[in-house]
Amino acid sequence: MCGQSIDSLTVKFRSKLTIICIVEADIFHILFVFLFFLASFGFSSEVKAENFTFTQAVEDAWSIDPDRNELTTNYHSASRRAVAARSWFAGGPTVSGQYFDDHAIGSNEGYTTYQGGVSVPFWLPGQGSATVGVARAEALTIQERLHVARMAVAMRVLDTSANVVMAQRRLAIARIQKDTLEKIRASVIHGKHIGEMTLADQQIIASEIANAANEYSQSEEQVETATSALRILLGRPAVPDILSFDNVALAHHGLFSAEALENNDPRVRAARQAVHTAEAGVHLAKTSFMPNPEVGVTAVHEKQYGSPWDDRVGVTVSIPLPSDVRNVPMEADARNKLAAAISQEQQARRNVRQELAQVFSHLTATKDMFRNSVLSAENMNRRANEMNRSWQVGETSLVELLRARSAASSALQLRNQAEVAWHAAIIRTLIAAGEFQ
Repeated sequence: MCGQSIDSLTVKFRSKLTIICIVEADIFHILFVFLFFLASFGFSSEVKAENFTFTQAVEDAWSIDPDRNELTTNYHSASRRAVAARSWFAGGPTVSGQYFDDHAIGSNEGYTTYQGGVSVPFWLPGQGSATVGVARAEALTIQERLHVARMAVAMRVLDTSANVVMAQRRLAIARIQKDTLEKIRASVIHGKHIGEMTLADQQIIASEIANAANEYSQSEEQVETATSALRILLGRPAVPDILSFDNVALAHHGLFSAEALENNDPRVRAARQAVHTAEAGVHLAKTSFMPNPEVGVTAVHEKQYGSPWDDRVGVTVSIPLPSDVRNVPMEADARNKLAAAISQEQQARRNVRQELAQVFSHLTATKDMFRNSVLSAENMNRRANEMNRSWQVGETSLVELLRARSAASSALQLRNQAEVAWHAAIIRTLIAAGEFQ
């Protein structure tokens, strides 16, 4: 009887050792897969850095951006208006013709007159140069708006690329978590067959695997959605390397003072140029104090009874006089546009100043968050390993082990989010400094 009990304990002890060996082998396999993934991801990032940089991504996105085509057309139109405004005359020539005879009144004395002329409008003093100045200012305003649009494209490329990288890492974590739970389930099933695990343990691990499968499916959807958005934005399937930007990149490019960054921001420059355009418009309104005078040449051919003058040639001058009905609304409209442009420039400066403060504070915050999240992920991973060893010797329940692994996975997810956010904050700072213009 005593011998049978000893044999039974020996069998159970060997079975326990078998489960421990299996679980330990699974853990080492999982760690090897995870390290291999990180190494592969690092290698792929190096390849991306060599083959497709963030600068190239911005160029590709800008080359197919719809706003660029519209603004480029507007710029060429304004440039052509500036060239056309250098004309000698304020407008095109006017051709006039007149015909008179006496047949309609029944006299029939043979009085017939043919009269024709051509006239052109002349610029008022200073009006021609003012018109050229307005057209040039409008072209420069559109040029600054092109820089604003390019900056917006760079930020869209950054946000979309960060979403892709984050989705890929989420998918990798979900895959590792799913594989880990699958191997734990194999150990639980084996333990249940030999009587060391319960049906409740098997149900718990099955529930966790179902949740992990849902997370994996959602991660796949997120990767597909983010990748599709980036492919549409760039015009080709590629992911730029954003993880190569770090403090070294900031030190290499260098940063100016907040005031210099504000003045160099494309939105501020565009608003300031809009003020110059409005000022040119006010000057043009002042020089257009009256309608343009017209000077022309007129020829007359007559057939009159007993008249010695058959043909005559003369000069015509037409000078419309100034009027407040015309001038006051025109000048008021120009002043209103100037006031609106000044207000928009002040608002643009406020917005950019606030955004720069947020960019720099976010850069500092993400750096601290990244450092703290790395420590948190390392500690949670150590805790999960300790809980795993405790579960192997029967000191911890399966529920506590699964909670520890779930917490470690969440900490790793937060660590990845903080890392991507830190690199993105560095690139955003460089965008604010005008690096990708």
